[in-house]
Amino acid sequence: MSHFCPHYPRPAARKPSPWSMFFGKRHSWLQSLYERSYVMKMGEVHLPGIDLYMVNEPALVRRVMSEEAAAFPKHEMLGEALRPLLGDSIFTTNGDTWRRQRELMDPSFEGARVQRVFGRMQDAADAMVQRLSALPPGTTHDIEVEMTHVAADIILRTILSQPLTGGDALRIFEAFERYQALAPRLMMPAFFGLRWLRPWWQVRRSRRAATEIRTLLTAMIRPRFDAYQAAIAGGLDDDPEAGDDLLASLLRVRDADTGQGFGFEELVDQVAMLFLAGHETSASALSWSLHLLANAPDVQERLHTEACTHLAALRQDPGVLKDLTLARNVFREALRLFPPVGFLARQSAGRCTLRDKAVPAGASVVVSPWLIQRHRELWARPDAFDPDRFAEGATEADEAPGPRESLRRAYLPFGMGPRVYIGATFAQQEASLILASLAAHFRFEPVPGHVPEPVGRLTIRADNGILLKVYPRKTTG
Repeated sequence: MSHFCPHYPRPAARKPSPWSMFFGKRHSWLQSLYERSYVMKMGEVHLPGIDLYMVNEPALVRRVMSEEAAAFPKHEMLGEALRPLLGDSIFTTNGDTWRRQRELMDPSFEGARVQRVFGRMQDAADAMVQRLSALPPGTTHDIEVEMTHVAADIILRTILSQPLTGGDALRIFEAFERYQALAPRLMMPAFFGLRWLRPWWQVRRSRRAATEIRTLLTAMIRPRFDAYQAAIAGGLDDDPEAGDDLLASLLRVRDADTGQGFGFEELVDQVAMLFLAGHETSASALSWSLHLLANAPDVQERLHTEACTHLAALRQDPGVLKDLTLARNVFREALRLFPPVGFLARQSAGRCTLRDKAVPAGASVVVSPWLIQRHRELWARPDAFDPDRFAEGATEADEAPGPRESLRRAYLPFGMGPRVYIGATFAQQEASLILASLAAHFRFEPVPGHVPEPVGRLTIRADNGILLKVYPRKTTG
């Protein structure tokens, strides 16, 4: 059986020179890859401002991300790039600060709490179906914009109990697009010890985009925070009006040792991280999922059948999500081929040895889900879209490891170890619901001549959008 192989930037035959990287590869991290990147176990690049070690071997990845995670904290350069947007959130902090924040946030993402907000997910999915149903049959639609809208809508409904209006959705999409496009250009000079070379107008544009997004979120959080603090100051143990969304949980949580919760700025940082990392991760992977489905009509029809079988029952029982196995596997395969965060940057806290290489303290150690999940020695048909590789009992005749082994050793779209993405379960439940809702109500077809061009910035998006033709289904079961 043949499988659709989506386009991606073809790697160069040889490693690019440092100056080629500086002048020609700032647009996307993917442009700096070359053929050997997809087969090597470990590589290194030495630039004037940074020593960079790329780790692909599964045993080394586990060591860096899990077994010795404290020795490889988040890279300070990443924090510098993201702090205007995410503040001192769990995405940018390290050490004791990160551990305290993570312990405070973990209870909000337990399975039972995610189940309680499922109805809000369903409302956002229904609103998405209504928006697309209003399009004339066969309309060409940039599905990235729509997936950004529904993912951001779900995050706002589940965190803040507020739906996202169309105008705000477009503002967020455009602001984050500006921020993403500028990030590699602002980070690249640091690789060459040229921080002073960052154009001031690009720095200003980047900060303006971050401020625009944070201002929108602050306006939503401030009334809730003040009301909760007033209730506590008035002698109440809790604010009865706080509600049962994720923000209410974050307002109530307390440190076991100090009894202190999140302050306002810290709370805004965490919500900004959840909102931006959460909706962007889902929007990216859902957009690529639909691109893959549009080019694999046989899989799309199977998903339509599965969705029509289970969607009605899902409205009554969120537990039916477990029966959407193909929807889940399509999303997992999209995450493999197009992991939202293609490169995870860590920093060596001290001198160490990785394989046979002496790594100095302060060096950059990069784990790349993009490379590992397309590694020629770790996956059979690494560039092919095949959601059935995730099915129970799947077998592969190739010489590459079987799917269970590949999943265990070489699949990390949400990271690995103690810093695994806190919203991973939430994202997978959300994706199953959205993909099933879309497959039940619509058929998607590629637009002739349009080939999405993946670019690696903060997340992996399509530089030219993902245009699809949208057709309503006559029946949805």
